[in-house]
Amino acid sequence: WQIEGTIANTEIQYRPRRQLVCLVEEGEAQLVLRFFHFYPSQQKALAPGKRVRAFGDVREGHFGLEIVHPSFQVVEPGTPLPDRLTPVYPTTAGLSQDVLRKLVRRTLVRDPAYVAETLPPWTREPRRLWRFDEAVRYLHEPPTDASQAALDERTHPAWTRLKFDELIAQQLSLKIHRRARARRRAPRLPGDTTLTRALYARLPFTLTRAQQRVIAEIRRDLAKAEPMQRLLQGDVGSGKTVVAALAALQAIESGYQVAFMAPTEILAEQHYRKLAAWLDGLPLKIAWLSGGLAAKIKRQAKAAIESGEAQFAIGTHMLFQDEVTLPRLGLAIVDEQHRFGVAQRLALRQKGIGDAHQLMMSATPIPRTLAMSFYADLDVSVIDQMPPGRTPVATRLVSQRRRSEIVERVRKICSSGRQVYWVCPLIEESEKLELQTAVALHAELTAKLPELKVGLLHGRMKPDDKAAVMDGFVRGEIDVLVATTVIEVGVDVPNASMMVIEHAERFGLAQLHQLRGRVGRGVEESVCIMLFEEPM
Repeated sequence: WQIEGTIANTEIQYRPRRQLVCLVEEGEAQLVLRFFHFYPSQQKALAPGKRVRAFGDVREGHFGLEIVHPSFQVVEPGTPLPDRLTPVYPTTAGLSQDVLRKLVRRTLVRDPAYVAETLPPWTREPRRLWRFDEAVRYLHEPPTDASQAALDERTHPAWTRLKFDELIAQQLSLKIHRRARARRRAPRLPGDTTLTRALYARLPFTLTRAQQRVIAEIRRDLAKAEPMQRLLQGDVGSGKTVVAALAALQAIESGYQVAFMAPTEILAEQHYRKLAAWLDGLPLKIAWLSGGLAAKIKRQAKAAIESGEAQFAIGTHMLFQDEVTLPRLGLAIVDEQHRFGVAQRLALRQKGIGDAHQLMMSATPIPRTLAMSFYADLDVSVIDQMPPGRTPVATRLVSQRRRSEIVERVRKICSSGRQVYWVCPLIEESEKLELQTAVALHAELTAKLPELKVGLLHGRMKPDDKAAVMDGFVRGEIDVLVATTVIEVGVDVPNASMMVIEHAERFGLAQLHQLRGRVGRGVEESVCIMLFEEPM
């Protein structure tokens, strides 16, 4: 709301904290402007007798209507209202609304080149798109009759024009990147199938048709001199890791090195252990590199990679740092690729001879049409079939009022020999987000389930402590694992058949999908309980 009136009284109060309180009157109507953070200049400007216009959310206070921390302007009596709405910008320290408005206004007036038209009429007119300068000026200086809802929800035609330009720019840049990629050279990695056949022979499961199709697509790409950039998409548990392993062996068969990068130490180490078990006894060396390793072990791993003795490097973001040299890198594999920046992925790929091939993996569900458009510089392979024997995870939305029932269900699940994750989004108290903390939750469940072993895992633990907790959970020594979202990706414990997600309403859909994927990896029926606080 915007109000105008005369300052009747201004005073500093202590109720209980120091605040500037201004009483504004207009006829018989009164309203309070309240400032908890203010400068002497503001107190001086809002002196009794001054005419003021203020903008903000009006609420019912202890002494009538009030606005807390309004935007305001001192005006002369009789000053006409502007014919434009006043924009409110996101601000940062040291940059006020007034300064931002003046800078924007000055730019729009003095530098029309900033809003020059970029689209030809034959593109703009059939789509009924506004002119670029018209859209920009409208959004910065909307008329008084503009639809506030359309502006706030970004559905106004002016917003449509800016969205169109952003999508066009993104698609053009990706198309240019893809065209440039076709001109770059990568090592041909045809492989001789000696290692891949050995891995096929020792796998304890049969690959699905979807996995076989995707493997064939990757094999064809690796044999070409054009650098592969392929997104491997598949639901949690669909078998992306074995596809990546077979691609890696094809590169190693061809005489090149492979780098396998994951976003967290837990996930990277899990990949290392799984791949080391699969490839044990084959004529190749795997190096494991992460920030949590002792300095001596790091030096040995880097030396093995640099000398070429280690053909397969697995690790975290350390792999793309300058001091790590991969002299014959032929293939870079990036798991949970959305967790890395483009620059990080490029830094890893460019360590190779020419341009290394790149395989990016993601379990985040992306509609195929969206993947084809948003990742226009990538080829997309989808594993759209789950291995036999996997049962779908039942998902239940449960109110916090039924918390005691969930605790009893945890007791029952664990008494049958299975295990449970209980996920909490924060590890310490926050005034802003009043969420149950992992530490407090661990204490609560330990007290309520004294017969069970309750473990705790969070991001601030030392790497060795994290590994010890995860090892205990994998071995079945821990019944209930209370964890923050460090277990969001990659953790694989087939005996875990129940997950409880605390304050599920605070998570994004993709994150909930990732978390839920930690269960349902064994033969037992699994359930994911999403606890929410009412009202939701």
